Amino acid sequence: MKDRGWPIARLVRAWWRTRRLASTLHTRTDLERWQNRRIARWMAEALPGIPFYSRFDVRQLEDLPVVDKSVLMADFGAFNRAGIDGETGWRIFAGEERAPAGFHVGASTGTSGNRGLYVISDAERYEWLGVLLAKALPRYPFEGARIALVLPQVSALYGATNRAPRLSLRFFDLKAGLEALAPAIGDWKPDILIAPPKVLRWLAERSPPAGIRRLFSGAEVLDTPDRAIIERGFGVPVREIYMATEGLLGVACEHGTIHLVEDALHFELEPVGSDGLVSPVITDFTRTTQIMARYRMNDLLRLRKRPCPCGSPLRALAEIVGRADDILSLPAIDGDRLVDVTPDILRNVILDCDGRITDFRLVQVGLDRLTLSLPEPISDLGPGVCGAVGRLFARLGIQATIEFNVGLPANGIAKIRRVERRWRATGGA
Repeated sequence: MKDRGWPIARLVRAWWRTRRLASTLHTRTDLERWQNRRIARWMAEALPGIPFYSRFDVRQLEDLPVVDKSVLMADFGAFNRAGIDGETGWRIFAGEERAPAGFHVGASTGTSGNRGLYVISDAERYEWLGVLLAKALPRYPFEGARIALVLPQVSALYGATNRAPRLSLRFFDLKAGLEALAPAIGDWKPDILIAPPKVLRWLAERSPPAGIRRLFSGAEVLDTPDRAIIERGFGVPVREIYMATEGLLGVACEHGTIHLVEDALHFELEPVGSDGLVSPVITDFTRTTQIMARYRMNDLLRLRKRPCPCGSPLRALAEIVGRADDILSLPAIDGDRLVDVTPDILRNVILDCDGRITDFRLVQVGLDRLTLSLPEPISDLGPGVCGAVGRLFARLGIQATIEFNVGLPANGIAKIRRVERRWRATGGA
């Protein structure tokens, strides 16, 4: 199946479709009926010719198997129609080989130590951009934008942006270091800034660039203390973009609520534990080059219980909690079983100890061992915070020791994970 039309036409169609759907799909029933029609058409057009799916008798989405990154990367070439296998993909990504005409290869940052590849077409890049513009910049194209984007590495997605009308984007590589990036961003004079929370916070606490009228956080969890510091420093509200290697997953509306991009993706939300968390299994019914069908992600989400004031039928998130990888698994006092504790519970306990705590690290480094780190200026709070975490563990029936460290470890370009599990039952930290 070939992408229809010139890439810029794909952008216009995606933008128009997204804006039209926002005004015509008023209820969940409306959305689901439209989505079911789109998925059926996508399956009929996109799946034939994809080697991995040729073995399945597919009549509906539920007939497809659930896959994850390990399955995808084990046979990467079987999931895309560009003829790019994993070994070739990594060579293209490294610049050692050229991609086939009209295709682009990108890779994830590998937060969990397991990097993943993706391949998209020119047209699909513009599809992604059209959806993002319709949701994040609703006055585009009647109002232009000058965007500064700060990420750990350039993505194949973003090259489309500078060819779009009335849109100018400059990528700033986080590997250059924040000290070098700050003046470069200021000199470019963007009016929109998209960056991870740690970058926005660093700028907010020092010298935020002037003239920013829209601020977006992405690539990391935006914690409450970070939000407060960022908005105070920049003087504008910060909205979240929920995006991963797997695509654009959610964008915050004008009310600040993240809505899942259900007008481009289908979400199956699997319960995790008993406290209302879910993990998404996604199907992207706009992509035809590399198939993402019933792909299990590793994120932990909490759905919003009350409808968003914006009235959108797209499901809304209360928060992006973190990664399933970072659910701590600690020994119970009364036996051999392990007790799981999600990152949000630990984060809230620590932040509630004292208003001066706006940053910390809690890391599981052994079966029953954790380290807690606080910035040096508030290191006197360490014993009290360790005590609060210890009392939580006692209530949960957990036996573990907590070692306190003064000062936060250098983070570099890596994503901030304030609660992190480094220990695994199959090996050490």
